[in-house]
Amino acid sequence: MNNQTKKFFIYTRKSTDDKDRQVRSISDQLAELKSLALKEQLEVVDVFVEKQTAKIPGRPVFGEMIERMEKGEASGILAWHPDRLARNSVDGGKIIYLVDTGVIVEMKFPTFWFDPTPQGKFMLSIAFSQSKYYVDNLSENIKRGHRNKVKDGIWPQMSPLGYVNVKGKGIVPDIEIAKLIKKTFEAYSSGSFTLRQLRDKFNALGLKRKSGKELAVSNYQQILKNPIYTGLMRYNGEIFEGKHEPIITKKLFDSVQEVMMRKSKPKGKGLKEYIYRGFFRCGECGCFITTETQKGHNYLRCTKRKNPCSQKYTREEIITSEIQKEIKKVSLPDDWAKWMLAENEKDKLVEVQSSTLFADSTKADISLLDSKIEKLMNAYLENALSLEEYRESKNKLMCQKQLLKEKLSAFEKKSHNRFELTEKFLKANIHMVELANEKTNEDFLHLFKKVGSNFLIEDRTVLFEPRSAWRTLLDSGLFGGNSEQTALRADHIFDGNLNSDLLRRRRDSNSRGD
Repeated sequence: MNNQTKKFFIYTRKSTDDKDRQVRSISDQLAELKSLALKEQLEVVDVFVEKQTAKIPGRPVFGEMIERMEKGEASGILAWHPDRLARNSVDGGKIIYLVDTGVIVEMKFPTFWFDPTPQGKFMLSIAFSQSKYYVDNLSENIKRGHRNKVKDGIWPQMSPLGYVNVKGKGIVPDIEIAKLIKKTFEAYSSGSFTLRQLRDKFNALGLKRKSGKELAVSNYQQILKNPIYTGLMRYNGEIFEGKHEPIITKKLFDSVQEVMMRKSKPKGKGLKEYIYRGFFRCGECGCFITTETQKGHNYLRCTKRKNPCSQKYTREEIITSEIQKEIKKVSLPDDWAKWMLAENEKDKLVEVQSSTLFADSTKADISLLDSKIEKLMNAYLENALSLEEYRESKNKLMCQKQLLKEKLSAFEKKSHNRFELTEKFLKANIHMVELANEKTNEDFLHLFKKVGSNFLIEDRTVLFEPRSAWRTLLDSGLFGGNSEQTALRADHIFDGNLNSDLLRRRRDSNSRGD
């Protein structure tokens, strides 16, 4: 054996794989390998240290070592065990090939015998195969364990932001972070924030990665698209029902997806965000009202694309002030509130009787969906459905089931406290002035969208057509004076649930002099 064969590279590796942590540390490997080199009187040309898994090819340090060996800088390798060199068929095959071609003349391991003979190469290939089998088997066991956990409703991996891993329980909400996550969804669902604005707002509020680093825009996008916050789990493209506590409702999640889809549509170059853009039409010609900035102020104006129009520019502040002024006028009449208190108590008794029927019906619908999901699984197992068809159909059914569960949960909560909340509010009879002072411009717009339609601006005045409860109240003739503002207050209080029967009962009560 000549001097060339005595030139060795030392290669050490320690990955972050959970099971691989049992392997000796790099410092231990180096100490033992240097001791072996000294004992065997081997010349160590260089030392290569890698901290990356060998499960897949493409390790940069390993690649550099092989490249330098092919250049003839060394012809031997010192490593703690063959599995340090390769745990995949590509790298293992590369080592065997270099031995066959004479590029690698010697390899020495403290824990493994190797000799460049047919028997030695055979044993080396067995060692590489065993390492790959171990990795494959470990990977399959982990995957199987994850699949079983998911089927049981347990999230199998590191908890997403807003949750923490608890041994034996899966994931549970991180109370403070979960509150910020919920507020993030609520804020974005309003449509008033871009992802960048959302990032700036909630980063400032202290929402950060678990590592303590600030969240990027892409992180917020991932959060807003993750159904895990609704109690569902997306795993390998399939939706599963989780046992963990939801942070948000499926309804809020769907609302966020709609906003995200709407915002993702291409917009005109250089288009600025204005709160009233696209909301109003011109009361004179019917064209859309646009917004533009001049001398530091936002102005609303008619686009005048159809016919000549005499409408002039209007400062945004004027429109906002008019909306706020009208809302602040609103107050709930005392006599109406007192009557509602009495009717609320009567309705409370009726609700108790009807709630059981609704709950039973909804539970039956949920049970039916469970049966459909089970039939889908059987159809897939019998090869009647492809994996893609199965996943698509199952995901739809799981979403339907989650909505029904939320509907049932909301009803149960509502049936327990909605009458108490109504009573509390009616007794307090809070003035809309106080409420208005707490609202933002976006909140006012949201309220108007809910209770009105056909929003116009004419002669610097806001015009609109009331609908649903507004229209019911206006048609009732119960209120004198500023009945439109009263209708606004009532619709806002009762979330659009005001009905004609309630008003008929009130009218009958008035006619009897009750």
